[in-house]
Amino acid sequence: MPTVVMTHGAFCGGWAFEVFRAPFEARGWTVLAPDLPGHEPGGSVAGLSMSDYAKSLVTLCADLPEPPVLLGHSMGGLVSQMAARRVNPSALVLLAPSPPWGITGSSIEEAVTAFGVHLSDPFWTGALTPDRHLMRHHSLDRTPKVLRDAILDRLRPESGRAVREVLNWWLDPFMTTSVGVGALPMPALAIAGDRDVVHPAATVRQTAERIGAQFHVMPGMSHWLIGEEGWEEVAEIALSWLESHVKVEA
Repeated sequence: MPTVVMTHGAFCGGWAFEVFRAPFEARGWTVLAPDLPGHEPGGSVAGLSMSDYAKSLVTLCADLPEPPVLLGHSMGGLVSQMAARRVNPSALVLLAPSPPWGITGSSIEEAVTAFGVHLSDPFWTGALTPDRHLMRHHSLDRTPKVLRDAILDRLRPESGRAVREVLNWWLDPFMTTSVGVGALPMPALAIAGDRDVVHPAATVRQTAERIGAQFHVMPGMSHWLIGEEGWEEVAEIALSWLESHVKVEA
């Protein structure tokens, strides 16, 4: 079976897929869940850009024997989009992805978050500390408490520069998070939770339309599609879609 490269979101590491990867491996897929640059134990994210993250994904995929599937969650979904034209994956799966350059959020919550990040630090060279309160009530609001507490304990700082490139794209004249003009040239699927306030379904729909992806909404689900209640159905939808869109050699 082909390889699936799973790319984690902000403040996380490859460990975020410890639960979600299991059904893929059980069906015979090889799963790689690397840490993005600076997210490894002892690493530093200070000053890193979204372009650094995308470059690391391109480099990893260049060493694989065949084009992989790219699967990304949240910010990792945007990293996967940014790398897609250079990797030319066999397919692209995006779970509650951050939108690329040029897509305006669809909710007041997104605007407030972007404005708050803009005011939090005038410099782009440092690291942002994860806000456990926001994570608990926005990203992990439907995650079982035991798992939620374990996730909160593993969060690490995120590059302030990368976060601003994602949330304040209109202030970035270099268009760092642009994914190019027109649809991406590979099959793509974008999945959103209808209770997600981090990247609401309406925003994910805009992303899907921009890149030419199929769009699917998970009723009653929030942002942590890779581990909150109902994650098994998300994995099954992704796997069934992949098995119908990716050629598998006998």
